[in-house]
Amino acid sequence: QVQLVESGGGLVQPGGSLRLSCAASGFTLGYYAIGWFRQAPGKEREGVACIGSNKLDYADSVKGRFTISEDNAKNMVYLEMNSLKPEDTAAYYCAADKNPFRCHGSWRIYGMDYWGEGTQVTVSS
Repeated sequence: QVQLVESGGGLVQPGGSLRLSCAASGFTLGYYAIGWFRQAPGKEREGVACIGSNKLDYADSVKGRFTISEDNAKNMVYLEMNSLKPEDTAAYYCAADKNPFRCHGSWRIYGMDYWGEGTQVTVSS
């Protein structure tokens, strides 16, 4: 059974940093594409970052500030977030897709197969 559990969210001041973690179980990380998505109240879900099959992809809004990475030995995925802005405030979700090449396509539009429960990130002074 595929499970994704996010952690690491919290309150941070503008300009600060946070690292989100996603603990994956029930599948082998290297054979799936993994994405981070976010959704703020009243806004549509946004694909933030994707990793899979030697492909990294980022939303324009986070390029240069966010970094996605994975540790296959620990079955963990991370999202390092730097230079945070108030507009980064949202619930962040880890997702997994059985197609390891998902990051090469329209992952932001169609989403992924499995989802975690999310972790809240609030950027405010």
